[in-house]
Amino acid sequence: MSIFDDVSAHMKDAMKSGDKARLAGLRNIRAAFIEAIKVDGSATLADDAAETILRRLAKQRRESIDAYEAGGRTDLVAEEQAELVVIEAYLPKQADEATVRGWVSDAIAASGATSTKEMGKVMAALMAAHKGEVDGKLANRLVRELLPAG
Repeated sequence: MSIFDDVSAHMKDAMKSGDKARLAGLRNIRAAFIEAIKVDGSATLADDAAETILRRLAKQRRESIDAYEAGGRTDLVAEEQAELVVIEAYLPKQADEATVRGWVSDAIAASGATSTKEMGKVMAALMAAHKGEVDGKLANRLVRELLPAG
């Protein structure tokens, strides 16, 4: 089953069980999927496109959580966190910091970068090799740690 089909099936289950928080998250995911399908004009959504949409939605939720925390809106933080949990359930797990550190070291060696001025080359190599497996913020931080300032 594709991610699109899984979300639709899980949405029906959430409706039947009365799980309002999960249902809200699933509806938002499905709405984003349907919007992408309309733009594309296809009948369904490929899993790689669905993962891209899910990553964008997860990033939006994290940014909203940060903004709501800064504004002291704990009620909205809880809603966004609940949606983030639902979104992340459909995403492949991200690599841990130790694994990413190794990948960053490999990308630095492969690109021949010698300072942070060449950070773009390292990030491009890293993301090309491990797209979807690595968190961009973590990778960025590790590249800055491992490359000398330039």
